[in-house]
Amino acid sequence: MTDIRTDWKTDEVLELLEAPLMDLLYKAQGVHRANHEDNTVQLASLLSIKTGACPEDCKYCPQSAHYAKKTGLKKESLMDVDAVLEKAQMAKDAGASRFCMGAAWKEIPKKGEDFDKVIKMVEGVTDLGMEACVTLGMLNQEQADRLAKAGLKAYNHNLDTSPEFYEKIITTRTYQDRLDTLECVRNSGVTICSGGIIGMGETMTDRARMLEILANLDPQPESVPINALVPVAGTPMGERTRVDPLELVRMVATARIMMPKTRVRLSAGREMLNREAQILCLMAGANSIFYGEKLLTTANNDTLEDQKMIEDAGMKVA
Repeated sequence: MTDIRTDWKTDEVLELLEAPLMDLLYKAQGVHRANHEDNTVQLASLLSIKTGACPEDCKYCPQSAHYAKKTGLKKESLMDVDAVLEKAQMAKDAGASRFCMGAAWKEIPKKGEDFDKVIKMVEGVTDLGMEACVTLGMLNQEQADRLAKAGLKAYNHNLDTSPEFYEKIITTRTYQDRLDTLECVRNSGVTICSGGIIGMGETMTDRARMLEILANLDPQPESVPINALVPVAGTPMGERTRVDPLELVRMVATARIMMPKTRVRLSAGREMLNREAQILCLMAGANSIFYGEKLLTTANNDTLEDQKMIEDAGMKVA
């Protein structure tokens, strides 16, 4: 087993990120095999339960109300509980064991019908025998405790990038706001799902800093999604060039080395990867993928292709 460190320094992380690729993969594979069952991958399904009209100004996100006129994304109110649970059952039938529900809010409504509906969704997904996960924006301790009581398994709240680069992509919420939300989640006993995005114009040091902060949380996040920017026309980052797939491989491998026990999830941007690049990410230590044809409002891989890829790689679903 590998010792878990929560005292990483930026220079150490940069050294990993910039190491010769074969050396990095070799080290990551060793850490992965020492801490996880060989040749397994978890399938997680993601559903947007409330779409658009978000007051945040995240420059990568088509759900922001700031860019709605240019993106053309239609606002959709919070879904009915039965409709969400029907989608969850479909995801379970297709092989997913975790069902993630995302709502385009800056923060969870303090009280009222919408939060009550989310609680029922969490209870329903849990009753299906699936891991229930939500991403609902900021929350306070009372809200986190209520979600925990409903059976919530994980709360997703990404750091997105480094503290230094953060203000260049988001001005409506501070980095400390994000860390405070994660603290409330941890205090409630719900597991943490938190990662970030590459390809937004950040430096390698920014990437290292993001991983450093995630890995130095004590305890470390149980799940870390690694996302590559999906440029969406109409957003300020709509014209950015997509990242080289090997940069995603490097992020996955470095995250695996730094967070041995964590599920590293290959997330947004996966549809730009060919099958071989995805398998390379799995080899680098990713052991979870978002599964299904849509990630909130952006395209994802075909489920049958995913099943074939897992089978051809000699892997099995965890």
